[in-house]
Amino acid sequence: MCLAAGVPLVESGTAGYLGQVTVIKKGVTECYECQPKPAQKTFPGCTIRNTPSEPIHCIVWAKHLFNQLFGEADPDEDVSPDSADPEQVGDAGQSAMEADANDAGNVSRVSTRAWASSHNYDAKKLFGKLFDDDIKYLLSMDKLWEKRRRPTPLNWENMPEADVIEDGEGLIQDQRPWTITQCRDVMASAVASLHKRLAGLPEGDDLVWDKDDKDSMDFVTACANIRAHIFGIPQKTRFDVKSMAGNIIPAIATTNAIIAGLIVLEAMKILQGRFKDCKTVYLNRRPNPKKRLLVPCVLDKPNPKCYVCSEKPEVSVRLNVEKVTVKVLEDRILKSALNMIAPDVELCDGKGTILISSEEGETEANNDKLLKDFGIQEGTRLNCDDFLQNYTLVVNVIHSEKLEEGAEFEVIGDPDELKKAQEEKAKEDGVGETRLQQTMFQKPFMASTTAASDDELVCLDDDYVKKRKAEDDLQNPTKKMRPGPVDDDDDLIIL
Repeated sequence: MCLAAGVPLVESGTAGYLGQVTVIKKGVTECYECQPKPAQKTFPGCTIRNTPSEPIHCIVWAKHLFNQLFGEADPDEDVSPDSADPEQVGDAGQSAMEADANDAGNVSRVSTRAWASSHNYDAKKLFGKLFDDDIKYLLSMDKLWEKRRRPTPLNWENMPEADVIEDGEGLIQDQRPWTITQCRDVMASAVASLHKRLAGLPEGDDLVWDKDDKDSMDFVTACANIRAHIFGIPQKTRFDVKSMAGNIIPAIATTNAIIAGLIVLEAMKILQGRFKDCKTVYLNRRPNPKKRLLVPCVLDKPNPKCYVCSEKPEVSVRLNVEKVTVKVLEDRILKSALNMIAPDVELCDGKGTILISSEEGETEANNDKLLKDFGIQEGTRLNCDDFLQNYTLVVNVIHSEKLEEGAEFEVIGDPDELKKAQEEKAKEDGVGETRLQQTMFQKPFMASTTAASDDELVCLDDDYVKKRKAEDDLQNPTKKMRPGPVDDDDDLIIL
């Protein structure tokens, strides 16, 4: 809105002990989309179901389990190994080989919810299936464990005796580690409560997982930690699980106060007509060698090839024209990824072919058709106009049959960036220049959600660069920082 209206925007963000303030003005400074955004990390389904190796894998599995038992179930999020799959190895596939095929020629599969319902959501039986029987089934897949630590099945009656990892004395309740026995008991209590609530809903309704719901959080925390214990993965407290499962970075009151003050300072400069004195200011977790927590940087100039703020914005989208439908183009690419509200799309084919219309029902018949059905191929250009935002964009189509796993498309601000990215991908990961911070306000282009990446945060001053791991700061990579001249008498309050 500020870019469309030509009004300066003082933008800010905080993440734990980190914070930033910057000023955005059309044609003068870079906007959100001037720098490329990293794609969000995703996890293959087989890793979640069969071979977890990180706490986040177990947490995602526990959230999927919640939906399978109490929420809106998604077949792609099934949590248990498929015991009816005749292609599995070892004794686990024997039952499938002996089973009769159905009319479609496939073996019948029982959903997790149907199995739980048939056993009246008995916590002990659920525990036995999920953490004993299913684990034994996984152990029968010998090839999985040739280079991995083998999981250890758990029995409801024989829980580990010495399973306390650390003393939680002096910590608040949510920050105290649970023993596996406690996890078992909490799971049983949560299952009983959630089953009762599900039974009280009208037929066809489901529960929705909520990080602020006690039963939901207890269930996910307990199940995630039990699974982590089985696979030899470090367990997490309820506080940590809530942060990871809900994609939460804890708010720090002092951080918010400092950033609020910096917002006022930058706003005063704009109101006084001193825009050239505005800075991008970063609040770091630790002081730099100059004993500064606040690091001011000069405002970056706009990217002349930015698909949002340039005079003639263009963007390239890499996708498979033989798989992507017009509906996916409209909803996931134009509206979700490129932030359009009511796009009208016309093919640059000399005929004025209308692919998408903002008028309701006018091009609805096109929704389920593939892009190739309209002659869209490598190099096709699409004129996209969003009259509600007074925004026009040209989309260049790059046909590709090979995309990142889990991705339907990839948005590339500049076609040259695609070639550069392909060249860099051929190099060994981790070699080369230091990764710079990316903006907090990322737009995901992947088809599924994921977890925090392993990128590094960079602390910059005008003559100093320091790297530190992201987990030290409880924050994913944030806005890109560039060193620039900083006046010694800059009117910033250093706290």
